[in-house]
Amino acid sequence: MADLDALRYRFSRALEGARGTDGPDPGPYAERLLARWSEPQRHYHTATHLAAVLRHVDTLSAHADDPDVVRLAAWFHDAVYLPERSENEERSARLAERALAEAGVPRAKTAEVARLVRLTVGHDPAGDDRDGQVLCDADLAILASPPSAYAAYAAAVREEYHFVPNDAFREGRSAVLRHLLDRPALYATPHGRREWEATARYNLAGELEMLSPGGDRAP
Repeated sequence: MADLDALRYRFSRALEGARGTDGPDPGPYAERLLARWSEPQRHYHTATHLAAVLRHVDTLSAHADDPDVVRLAAWFHDAVYLPERSENEERSARLAERALAEAGVPRAKTAEVARLVRLTVGHDPAGDDRDGQVLCDADLAILASPPSAYAAYAAAVREEYHFVPNDAFREGRSAVLRHLLDRPALYATPHGRREWEATARYNLAGELEMLSPGGDRAP
């Protein structure tokens, strides 16, 4: 369970880091975002996921060019999340553009937050995109969790897609896992490649095997 007071404080710090202390009270913006992250259709993409991504951004912050912009992007990257829709990242980016401009964040930094949110569609940052690398690696760090945490993550994803029949979910999820495993590297930061890559590949391969015909469990 996420510590909502800690998240409120973190949002205020990130917003003020991006714009300074002058501007509207960060509190109402944090509340509106936390309300979104607490919507009932969410089982994995919750405030707990948000808190985890922010912790991973902290771990990787020395690699970022503008850590506070990356933290704001983490806040917005799944702010709009409807499992049956395919344009969640775009709608989240547009929300960031509106909310951050209103909150007093400079235009260039607002645009950068929105760009980073859009980057989470494919999690494929350019080689010189240090902020993008940090956000994408932080978002994918869950893949390198210990076995019990990874199993809980996979179960929560299935619950979010409860409306998809088992066979269709198994086929779609397997395609996602194969796509990830086919990438030359899952992580772009030195820390991610060193600390997370091998475990993440092990977890992905194990889930893919269980989803295959004759696997140990239904999705």
